[in-house]
Amino acid sequence: MSEFFELAVKYLPSLLQAALQYTIPLTIMSFSLGLVFALVTALIRLSQSPKNEWAAAFLKILKGFAAFYVWTFRSTPLIVQLFIVFYGLPNAHISFFANAWVSAITVFSLNTGAYASETIRAAILSVPHVQKEAGLSLGMSNWEVYLYVVLPQAARISIPPLSNSLISLLKDTSLASVITIVEMFYLSQQIAAQNYRILSMYILVAIVYAFLTSILSIGQHYLEIYTSRFAQ
Repeated sequence: MSEFFELAVKYLPSLLQAALQYTIPLTIMSFSLGLVFALVTALIRLSQSPKNEWAAAFLKILKGFAAFYVWTFRSTPLIVQLFIVFYGLPNAHISFFANAWVSAITVFSLNTGAYASETIRAAILSVPHVQKEAGLSLGMSNWEVYLYVVLPQAARISIPPLSNSLISLLKDTSLASVITIVEMFYLSQQIAAQNYRILSMYILVAIVYAFLTSILSIGQHYLEIYTSRFAQ
C-alpha cells in the first residue's frame, strides 16, 4: 500500500496536468458542440411541415438527413468512428482530419449530439401541448412558443440524462488515446510501460476519472435542485 501512495505522489500531478490540458478541454468543447448538434437535430425532426410545397420538400430532406445522422452514430462503436475519421479520411485525401484534435472533437461532438438529440426531442415532447396552445392564444408565434415556453421546460427535464451524457463523454475521451492524443489514459499507459507498475497506474488513473465524474455528479445534483424551483 505504501508503494502505491509513493506512486500516487510521484505521478498524480502529471495525470492531473494531462486532465487539465487534454481531457477536460476535450470534454467541454465536444459537449458544447454536441449540444448544438443535438438541439438543431431535435428541432428539425420535430418541425411541422409548412404549407409551401418547396419548403415542405426541403424540410422532408432535412428530416431524412437528421434521422440518418442519428442512426449512423448510434449504430456504430465510438472507437470505429474515431478510426474512420482520423485514419480513414486522411487516407482518402481529406487532410483536414489529419489533426488528432480536430478528429477527436468532430467524432465526440457528433456522437454526443446524436444521443443528446433524442434526449432533447423526448423532453420537448413531454411538455404538455396545452401550454403550447396557451402561448399561441396569447399571440405568440410558433418560434416564440418554443423559445419562451417549451425549451425552458424541456431544458429542466433533460438535465439528468444530459448530465449522464456529459459524464459518459468525460470517460469516453480516454479513447482519444488511440488517435495519439496524450490525455490521462494515454499518459498512464506511457508511465506504466516505463515503470512496469501496470496495475497500480491503471488504478490510479481510474481514481482520477472517478474524482472528476464525482464532481460532475455533484454539480448535476445542485443544478437539479436549482431548476426544480421552476417545476410548477
